[in-house]
Amino acid sequence: MSDLREALDALLEDVPPARLADSVQRLIADYRSGRPADEPLIRTMVDATAYAAYRMPATHAAVAKALAMLPPIEPRSLLDVGGGTGAATWAAVDAYGPLDATVLDQVPEALRLGERIAKGRLAARWQEWRLGEPLTEADLITVSYVLTELTEDDQRSLVAEAGAAARQALVIVEPGTPEGYRRILTARDALIAAGWTVAAPCPHQGACGMQGRDWCHFSARVNRSALHRRLKEARLGHEDEKFSFVAVTRNQPGAEGRVVRHPAFRKGLVTLQVCQPDTTVGPVLVPKREGARYKAARDAEWGDQWPPHPDES
Repeated sequence: MSDLREALDALLEDVPPARLADSVQRLIADYRSGRPADEPLIRTMVDATAYAAYRMPATHAAVAKALAMLPPIEPRSLLDVGGGTGAATWAAVDAYGPLDATVLDQVPEALRLGERIAKGRLAARWQEWRLGEPLTEADLITVSYVLTELTEDDQRSLVAEAGAAARQALVIVEPGTPEGYRRILTARDALIAAGWTVAAPCPHQGACGMQGRDWCHFSARVNRSALHRRLKEARLGHEDEKFSFVAVTRNQPGAEGRVVRHPAFRKGLVTLQVCQPDTTVGPVLVPKREGARYKAARDAEWGDQWPPHPDES
């Protein structure tokens, strides 16, 4: 993340915040509306720059955390579908090292800006692409914050195309809202039907145990730059990016559960909300008398596997 932050700071140091403020507020309103876009949300180079300033760190953090939940894979190529300025590509390279990476997007201004940000720091191809055009195969495919901009028919089409083009893994990330979760569930069902194995966050291939009473999402901490705070009219030096996701691979799933909320701490007791391999979701209480297991529970974070070492807990 530090390389991306440095690249963004270098790009934005001479850009007056006033030039970006209107675009940032419009983009925030568009993204929060949840409506399929009739036209690209990024329309000009000012929009692309505003997007990079306020969204790239959050998208990078969400994709990075999603990738960290995958079982080990060794991708050599990446296709970042609808990748805009390339935040998911930065996250994938951080996770797996140099990749034969291609960023696809329909907005040429976003691609040009992404290439400028990456210059000398990250190698990738930046290609214009329209929904419905064929996707080239890649070991890893990311589709981050794209489905929210599409109609339901287009969502189904893109998920099917991405699933057909991925060789090792496909990761789809959406906002951590009930609607984002709903889109992820629909994509998950389609990918399971196509023969993929859900590798994360679910420890099973069954129906989501949170349906009807809650929604599955996670959180990634993002440190805000001074410009970021000004553009979002924020006071805190950080924000928590909430996201929902599904990651599928060709591997068999593990047997561990997944912590699906912040752990709760009381004196001598840790309570973890865990999604279990049997599809149930509920509290796991770990008292201090359990020694090593209690210590592991105190160290556990939202999104971690539980137990971390089943044979030792």
